[in-house]
Amino acid sequence: MAATAESISLERFLALEQEKELLRFTTAGSVDDGKSTLIGRLLHDCRAIYEDQLTSVRKSRVNRSGKALDLSLLTDGLRAEREQGITIDVAYRYFSTARRKFIIADTPGHEQYTRNMATGASTADLAVILIDASKGLLPQTRRHSYIASLLGISHVLAAVNKMDVAAYREEVFSRLREDFSALARRLGITAVQCIPVSALEGDNVVTRGEKMPWYSGPTLLEYLETVPIRGNTGMQALRFPIQTVIRPHAGFRGFAGRVAAGSVRPGDAVLALPSRQRARVESIATFDGQLECASVSQSVTLTLTEEIDLSRGDMLVSPDSPPHVSGRFSAMVVWLHATPLELDRVYLAKHAGRYVKAKATRLRFRVDINTLAERSADTLEMNGIASVEFETTQPLFFDSYERNRVTGSLILIDPLTNATVGAAMLREALPDAAEGARAAAAFEEHRASATEHQVTLEERVARRRHRPAIFALAWSRANAEALERALFSRGLDTALLALHEIPVAARRAFFSALWNLGIVILACSGSQSGDGEFWPRDRELFHELAGESFFDLAGENVRGGDVQREFDRALRIAETLRSKSGGSETREE
Repeated sequence: MAATAESISLERFLALEQEKELLRFTTAGSVDDGKSTLIGRLLHDCRAIYEDQLTSVRKSRVNRSGKALDLSLLTDGLRAEREQGITIDVAYRYFSTARRKFIIADTPGHEQYTRNMATGASTADLAVILIDASKGLLPQTRRHSYIASLLGISHVLAAVNKMDVAAYREEVFSRLREDFSALARRLGITAVQCIPVSALEGDNVVTRGEKMPWYSGPTLLEYLETVPIRGNTGMQALRFPIQTVIRPHAGFRGFAGRVAAGSVRPGDAVLALPSRQRARVESIATFDGQLECASVSQSVTLTLTEEIDLSRGDMLVSPDSPPHVSGRFSAMVVWLHATPLELDRVYLAKHAGRYVKAKATRLRFRVDINTLAERSADTLEMNGIASVEFETTQPLFFDSYERNRVTGSLILIDPLTNATVGAAMLREALPDAAEGARAAAAFEEHRASATEHQVTLEERVARRRHRPAIFALAWSRANAEALERALFSRGLDTALLALHEIPVAARRAFFSALWNLGIVILACSGSQSGDGEFWPRDRELFHELAGESFFDLAGENVRGGDVQREFDRALRIAETLRSKSGGSETREE
């Protein structure tokens, strides 16, 4: 009876472990922020370290902590890491508590190893960004935070470490919390939790520290155990990239792969790409037998009722909600190799098990990691981040990265060295050159066939008695509103717009429509304080629409100047809009 009870207890234990949620998280931040020490402390205080591991660390000749045990050595396992006191490669550690199971990716902080950070964060549900309380936010802190936002990590924990060095002062934590919250807002990260910790002493890691009575929030472990875990994808449509075709004998032909989005059941209709043939699922086979349903992240083999030609790299999708199918697209790229990205050079793109030849045709902008502004560039060097347009020899079947991580990402490979040189998060499909030419021809035909009843921009200018114009303002919202009131009181029809409220994809059509109405557009950077950034593509759009009637009052030399002087300048410019006539041109939306 005792043996039976023990076996039941063991089975119950294993079942409970299997039912626990799994949280994948990564640590990131700058050099010497204490990432490895924090993970070592977390594992040690959760009693997730085996005795032989502790013995090995105690015997190590390397100890930079000043304590009896250097906890960073529990994750820094490479000889070079221990000798230099830095993290070089991604180290994965596994542990569990009564509530959850965890997989930790300890990533390096050196700029040289940014590519390793991107690798470790690519599968994470949560990013733990460490901030040294004695140094504050550093360039690598911003770079890693930006990469976390690019990778779609929705929850970020800012661990303000080394509070013992800062004498556990509340004002230090409050200042850094405000700094990081401001950075997160600019990056579009909405779920942010800031926790003051001391990895060396153990305060607020697993147990609450007595030296910070002013902090009443959760400890690091409490937050990890309760943070919501998002699903692998919010998509309901099926995405099933085929990895291989299984045909052990003439009576069976199955297509093996992993469900990237949605779910599939026997009898479901599917669309095969690129052939666009339709079929129905006959069965879902696994090593353990047939399934009635397969969902996200399950590796299964599908058999179809129809005999259609499929091979590795093809994809089965929902017929009523297919992905983009295009050989031209834009993507955010993190460059991982010492050799810079070269435009029009042929690379190999690996996307969902498919290899195609690809080349970068245009760099839209490069991200200045210090200011997060978008700068024009003609090259992309190692650890740089940029928006790039690509062309491939064969069309890819993809969704935007925001919708699906699997079908919305790819890696770039140098075909000569076989080195992985870049990681790309796909954004949108682009029309090919032929489609662009057809669209332009159609528009010209539409303009040529415009009837006499169409109201032209010149007629609107004549009625309003002023020409349209665009002003770019990096002022506070209050100053921008004051300018609009002054112009309106002088008889000019105006519209004040905050750029951050207008989706990037809709800006061209939106501003084109306003321009064609013949009004004065005041484009504000969107910051309440006036310290926001205008992106190069916004300025390019304004130049294209307004030409000489675009007035840039958001340059660096302006933002630091006297607001009243620029206010008066804007009023003088506005008066010239009355004196000029003709020359306005209707813009294409």
